[in-house]
Amino acid sequence: MGHFYVWRLDKWKYVGVLFLITFVLGILLYTTQGNLLFVFSNQETAVLVKGNDQESDIALTFNISWGEERAHHILEELKNHQVRATFFVSGEWAERHPDIVKKIVEDEHEVGMLGYRYKSYIEQDITQVRKDLNYAKDIFKKLELPDINLLRTPNGHFNEEVIDLAEKLDLKVAHWNVNPHDWKNPGVDQIVDTVMKETSNGDIILLHASDSVKQTRDALKTILPGLKNKGFSFVTISEMMNQAKAKAKLVE
Repeated sequence: MGHFYVWRLDKWKYVGVLFLITFVLGILLYTTQGNLLFVFSNQETAVLVKGNDQESDIALTFNISWGEERAHHILEELKNHQVRATFFVSGEWAERHPDIVKKIVEDEHEVGMLGYRYKSYIEQDITQVRKDLNYAKDIFKKLELPDINLLRTPNGHFNEEVIDLAEKLDLKVAHWNVNPHDWKNPGVDQIVDTVMKETSNGDIILLHASDSVKQTRDALKTILPGLKNKGFSFVTISEMMNQAKAKAKLVE
């Protein structure tokens, strides 16, 4: 049976600490439709955590909120290995580096947002979060990217109120389920080992392309061909979502 996982928050506040607890509880509430497994509450709003585990598609994603040098290096590696990815960038960063945003698009990668300022949404009043998201949308429109509808919340922090707001603003929230913590610069080998050992069908990999990340480019030199050799195919987050929707319609 194919699986498309989405994560619906109840009242959990901190994603990092409570991820496993929420996921296990979600499994107990699952509903099966044809070849798909959905994990959700009775409401429709959801957070994408993982794609179809019966398909070899995986999504490689990068967060960027600071600097410009590493982003160019990452783009070079992706081009060398002919891999498309999804870049989640803050509006503040995009405003300062429109040339890199343009390069990301020209290289046929997908762009999603991290809001405007990279500051945890659960530490802000929801009115301020709304202002941040709307301002980010305005920035991307000025950069001639008016159709951005993917959101990854800063630090991966969100609660039900934030997710409901995102839905009202026509934003789809994407999380991840493979995280080698490359921003900590734990060593190229450790980044490689984590990604290669933990990645399976339908996974969403979190990496970074800010200037503080010093080892990710070298790790990609092994990760990209390594995952291809394992039979995985790289897709964007939107492609992963659209595939799931198409399959859902088939089994209605």
